[in-house]
Amino acid sequence: MTAIGAGETTDNAGGRVNLLGLPRAELEAFCAGLGAKPFRARQLMNWLYKRGCDRFEDMSNLARDFRGQLAERAAITLPEIVTEQRASDGTRKWLLRADQTQAFEMVYIPEADRGTLCISSQVGCALDCAFCATAQQGFNRNLSSAEIVGQVWLAKRELGFQPGGDRIITNVVLMGMGEPLANFRNVIPALRIFLDDLGFDLSRRRVTLSTSGLAPQIYRLAQEINVALAVSLHAPDDELRSQLVPINRLHPIAELLEACWHYIDEQNGRSVTFEYVMLDGVNDSPAQARALARLLTGHPAKVNLIPFNPYHGTQFRRSSEAAIGQFRDLLLRGGVMATVRRTRGDDIDAACGQLVGRVTDRTVVRLGSRVEAARTRAAGGVDA
Repeated sequence: MTAIGAGETTDNAGGRVNLLGLPRAELEAFCAGLGAKPFRARQLMNWLYKRGCDRFEDMSNLARDFRGQLAERAAITLPEIVTEQRASDGTRKWLLRADQTQAFEMVYIPEADRGTLCISSQVGCALDCAFCATAQQGFNRNLSSAEIVGQVWLAKRELGFQPGGDRIITNVVLMGMGEPLANFRNVIPALRIFLDDLGFDLSRRRVTLSTSGLAPQIYRLAQEINVALAVSLHAPDDELRSQLVPINRLHPIAELLEACWHYIDEQNGRSVTFEYVMLDGVNDSPAQARALARLLTGHPAKVNLIPFNPYHGTQFRRSSEAAIGQFRDLLLRGGVMATVRRTRGDDIDAACGQLVGRVTDRTVVRLGSRVEAARTRAAGGVDA
């Protein structure tokens, strides 16, 4: 699928518009272009998202001639499942085809009180975080809005969605492959569909965007949409964070935090979640816990401590349970809410930081070049 506009995609088999990529306003405009009234777009959204229908001929309350126009000009095209894996704890992971050579992953994590779907926004990632398996795969391209939305639609179907039945997916997190804010023009339309009461109808607190720290894009996000914000921090000082998260060289911690507090103020949010992967002997000392507490105390922040999930070839080790517990307790005593993320799906490499997909014909650049490229994009206001 090839992007042709904000949130609009075409299907390769005939240049038809993939309706999954269109938020309500754009779907209404598309229908108007066919000579149909705006209520037809609302009917289409009901069929697509409330009833899980992907065949125009089955949309019985649409006029026959309108269904014919849709068949000629539109499509409902989903990512293709390449493989599916199931972990011992019930976690499920799908490898999805982006094109003939590229693939990306999504993960479903079932819990007693919720079902969380972790989706991807890019094929690979160019930000090169030192502890992340996805970063080691390189970067190929952005996913279209339809490919992002299609992950949620497809997962609902695979998980046994029934119209009018219980909600299977209660939370959607953009924490899979890629940096969502580097694919801004395609992520925002997808988020609108997730939140729309005629779309997936998710609460803004149940849709989470996770970023490595593209501060200018956080300001843009504050102008566009209200979702939960998670930020990959992973260090309490610029020297260490620049080693672990190279984008810090472009947008250091002070700049990043200022953007985060602005987002909360603009969107009347409750807090920012700061993700902190626990790396043995690297960022898990008591002194670093106290430094992190000083950095965040008095602000609308909570910290999610993530035990490092190893992958082949990594130089890092997971912090001990004792070190993680001590780190959490020091944050709590310092006035910062802190939790420890439970590791899920690690026996199928579905845990945080383990997604790799299949990235070929990748963009291979050196670390310094990536930072320089990010600086160039930021200066020019251009999406990756």
